[in-house]
Amino acid sequence: MARVPAAVTTAISAVTTTLTRKRHTLPSRHFRRTPRFRPVTEELVQEPNPYARALGLMAVVLLGAWLGLLIVGNVRVPVGPMNTTMTLRPSATGGTKINVSPLGTLELNSHVAPVRLDVNVDQLDPVRAQALVDHPERLSGLQDEVAHDVEHGTLDLAVRSCVAVVSGATALGLAVYRRPRRALAAGGLALTLLTASGATAFATWNPNSVLEPRFSGLLSSAPSLVGNARNIVSEFNVYQEELARLVTNVTKLYDVTSTLPTYEPDPSTIRVLHVSDIHLNPASWKIIASLVKQYSINVIVDSGDTMDHGTSAENGFLDPIPDLGAPYVWVRGNHDSRVTQRYLERMRNVHVLDDGRAITVAGLRFAGIGDPQFTPDRSVVPGGDAAEELAGARLASALRDQRTAGTPVDIAIAHEPSAARGTDGEVPLVLAGHLHHEQMEVMKYGTRLRVEGSTGGSGLRAIEGKYPDPIEASILYVDRDTRRLQAWDEIRLGGLGLTTAEVSRHLPKENQPGAPQSSTPSPTPSTSTP
Repeated sequence: MARVPAAVTTAISAVTTTLTRKRHTLPSRHFRRTPRFRPVTEELVQEPNPYARALGLMAVVLLGAWLGLLIVGNVRVPVGPMNTTMTLRPSATGGTKINVSPLGTLELNSHVAPVRLDVNVDQLDPVRAQALVDHPERLSGLQDEVAHDVEHGTLDLAVRSCVAVVSGATALGLAVYRRPRRALAAGGLALTLLTASGATAFATWNPNSVLEPRFSGLLSSAPSLVGNARNIVSEFNVYQEELARLVTNVTKLYDVTSTLPTYEPDPSTIRVLHVSDIHLNPASWKIIASLVKQYSINVIVDSGDTMDHGTSAENGFLDPIPDLGAPYVWVRGNHDSRVTQRYLERMRNVHVLDDGRAITVAGLRFAGIGDPQFTPDRSVVPGGDAAEELAGARLASALRDQRTAGTPVDIAIAHEPSAARGTDGEVPLVLAGHLHHEQMEVMKYGTRLRVEGSTGGSGLRAIEGKYPDPIEASILYVDRDTRRLQAWDEIRLGGLGLTTAEVSRHLPKENQPGAPQSSTPSPTPSTSTP
């Protein structure tokens, strides 16, 4: 074979190398140009709307931060004797809003920032409140205690709010953009905004705002009451002790100087103490215990509204009942819950009546029904008078059944007078409350209706009017043989901060001297003795 000249070999090699380079470089250039082309396309699409992109990110951050605060951005903090919930909320003006349900709200211009501090007073802790009442000297340190509680709660709220805001914005950013970098950017921006808001609130903090609050609701009358509130609380222990002692002294005086010898209760007379609408007034227990001892009471009847909101936290208020010195017959009021009722049912010496249930206590046959409405629960639509009338009809039916069975009822009990009126003609005497003032009447078919006033002086409502509501109770004298009412004493004490007392005796018309005996009694009060 002839040898190829070196020049030819060199030329062929050069051509081959050139062709190989072209074959490989053309696709390479093509692929390099394609990636360059795509980013340019993205930039052409997005760059014309940078403001829209920024606004969208800001909307995601704000919405996510708000959702985070709404879901987990609150803390429950005990502040003095109160249980509170603290929350941060977006706001155009800032400030602090304190909600005291159901009394109203208190607003403070505490700071200027795009966040507002909401403090909801959920309930009053009866144990801590009672400790203040029993030991008024603790009030001197209450201000420091409250300041410490608020500081601790605010710090906890700040940490929780940071976590809630960042988590909410990040989660929503990830759901919208589906890119971790965008989600982290949203979380970082949310943290920056919250930090800026906190710095603004700190810089504009005004501690003197508490001196110029804005009140709404029932709290609108608070400015005229705040001046006396501290004195009332600090002297409450002395007040309740003196009030109980005053009851004892007035009772002794009445026993000695009574000018009504027309009815002299003998030892066999059954003495019933009728109380109602205590509304969490701790002074009531000392007064009731004093009346039980001085009048030798055989049985206590409570026609409801012993509580204010019917929460389980209030149940400790009922603990003194077994030690009052007499059996306690109770029906549920519209401020007493089923939780309250179950708590009382487990107590010794307490008899809870409901659904027309009858029981014999101290020689008398009682039957009662709880109020069908629980008004503190705003999620339940009240049934109004129709519900009360239906309850009265159910009680009347139970009374008829008892009479048919040969165990007639002597005294019926309902909280609402409109329910009690349904028993007319079925029982000699029916007891009620609810109205916070006493009254006595004989209904169309001969049943006597006794409505008791508030033995708790209307509780917290005592200071809503110009003068505190009085504390009222009654002693009912019932003949042991006939089971009929022979007389009653009305006890009326000055309300919160007052020290007046009045005891007046009344006789049914048929029991007055010279009155003919009648099968249908009529309500004519006799002379009263203050």
